[in-house]
Amino acid sequence: MAELKEGMTAPDFELQDQSGRPVQLSSFRGVSPVVLFFYPLDFTFVCPTEILAFADAYAEFQKRDTEVIGVSVDSKFSHHAWANTPRQEGGIQGVNFPLVADLNKKISAEYGVLLEEPGIALRGLFIINKDGILRHATINANDLGRNVDEVLRLLDAVDY
Repeated sequence: MAELKEGMTAPDFELQDQSGRPVQLSSFRGVSPVVLFFYPLDFTFVCPTEILAFADAYAEFQKRDTEVIGVSVDSKFSHHAWANTPRQEGGIQGVNFPLVADLNKKISAEYGVLLEEPGIALRGLFIINKDGILRHATINANDLGRNVDEVLRLLDAVDY
């Protein structure tokens, strides 16, 4: 497989979200940009604060006609349980964008974020324009969360 680089067409996928609905990346082509982010696992330390920050800022992404999609190697059942657990109990209740289940780890591998051992994803973030072209990519170690305001700034810069 070729290395994923900015300017390439983003690898397509169709995965199920926390409600069991299919989410296909290519369905956004010609419609809206996508912020695609990977995180290691549900019910972990940094993930809820980061995902809730994306959820709390979701209206800002919508103002930019941008879809947000989270990906981990957990199952749709784990995503569903986490999305229905109250925030004060370590859950992410109120998340208003899809969290898709990359159970076979294929998409994490295609985007270059899969850690073979222990079989989880790094914190990758990809901005894909409405033509399906990868415009920005960052990969963080799993103990380094992302700043949603910076993601919005990057999205504005890519759009400019």
